[in-house]
Amino acid sequence: MGKTALLIIDMQNDFCLPGAPFEVTGALQVAARIKEALQACRQHGLPIIHVIRQYRPDGSDVEITRYEAFIKAGGAVVAGSKGAEIIEELKPLQGEYIIVKRRWSAFFQTELDLLLRRLGVDQVVVTGVQTPNCIRATVWDANSLGYGVIVLTDATGAQTPEVHAANLFDMQNIGVNLMTTEEFINSLPAIPQAISR
Repeated sequence: MGKTALLIIDMQNDFCLPGAPFEVTGALQVAARIKEALQACRQHGLPIIHVIRQYRPDGSDVEITRYEAFIKAGGAVVAGSKGAEIIEELKPLQGEYIIVKRRWSAFFQTELDLLLRRLGVDQVVVTGVQTPNCIRATVWDANSLGYGVIVLTDATGAQTPEVHAANLFDMQNIGVNLMTTEEFINSLPAIPQAISR
C-alpha cells in the first residue's frame, strides 16, 4: 500500500453526546482514541476526511428504517443544526475535508471515491461510529472499490461490545486490517504521505 487517508465517520453531537437523539453508547470514549489518531495524522501530513450525516428538516431523505426514530426525536443531524455539528474535540482544521452522506456508507452517492483518487490515496483508516452500520458499510464499499482498509478497533464503536466485536470479526474475515490506535500511530513513519492538495 502507498498513500493513506484518515476517515472519521459520524462523530457528531446527535450521535455522540449523552442523551442525544441517536446516541451511540461510548462514543465519547471512542472520540478520545480518534483524537489521538487525528493528531498523529495531522503531524504526518496525511489527508483527513470528516464524513458526516445530514438530513433535511422534513426527513424526506431519511432511510426508511430510521424515519420513525427521526420523527420521534423531532429531527436529528439536520443540516445547519447544532446536533449535526462535529463534536468539539474533533473539529476540522482548515484544509481538512468534509464529506456529507445520507446513507450508511461514506461512498454511497458522495464524492469520496473521486476525492481519494484525486489525492492519490489507496488505503483508508476508518474510525467513528457505529461499527455495524456506517463503519461496516463504508469498509465493505472501500474493499469493493479496491482500497486497502485499516479499522482502528478502539477508535470505532457500537451500542454494545458484543456487536462491535462481531462486526470486527466479519471485517477481518474479508481481509480488513484491524489495529489499535497505538499500533496505527506506531506504524505511521512507515506509511508514505499522500500527494499535496
